[in-house]
Amino acid sequence: MRYLALAADYDGTLATNGVVDRDTVEALRRLAATGRKLILVTGRQLSDLLRAFPEAASFDAVVAENGAVLYRPQSRETRVLAPPPSSHFVEALRRRGVAPLWVGQAVVATVQPNDTLVADVIHDLGLDLQVILNKGSVMVLPASVDKATGLSAALDELALSAQSVVAIGDAENDQAFLAMCGCGVAVANALDPVKAGAAHVTQGEAGAGVREIIDSLIADDLQRDVPR
Repeated sequence: MRYLALAADYDGTLATNGVVDRDTVEALRRLAATGRKLILVTGRQLSDLLRAFPEAASFDAVVAENGAVLYRPQSRETRVLAPPPSSHFVEALRRRGVAPLWVGQAVVATVQPNDTLVADVIHDLGLDLQVILNKGSVMVLPASVDKATGLSAALDELALSAQSVVAIGDAENDQAFLAMCGCGVAVANALDPVKAGAAHVTQGEAGAGVREIIDSLIADDLQRDVPR
């Protein structure tokens, strides 16, 4: 096999309105049965993801908080790959009226149009942080952390090369990990810049698009859709 793993975003890719349909879950199981690894790469906090998608327990690795948290479902071990948010930074955001505001193990998150306020606070405090957009969501992480760095940590643990991975996503924050993999795929509902940078764009949206890629992987290792 040329491709040994599928790395998929959650919201807007596997899931529609936060839910993964039964057909997509079954397709993921069929792919796993071929011996390929399943890796979930999401901006969500881990506890939120596991509540929304209990089937994540069947994945070989979960990258959460946009690359800052690595979880191995089989052992239930968690590695936090970035420092915790500064309480000084969080309090400064609250004083500036940034709401809603969520604080994870490493990520601080809100929604647009709060990205301008967040960037102002980062600048004023002189912090080495980045603002990451995700279709209306706003995440703040250390400048060196993104979905690509989180996926790289997962691949190291699984002893896999990025070139043996098919990555699939839909939003701005997915571009980094799609670009690092052997084949980057955008689902049909992806943003235009994501489609422009992808090796392949599916005909179906979200879960239907993921199923297309899974079917092609099982049938001929993706050679029909993405020739060598």
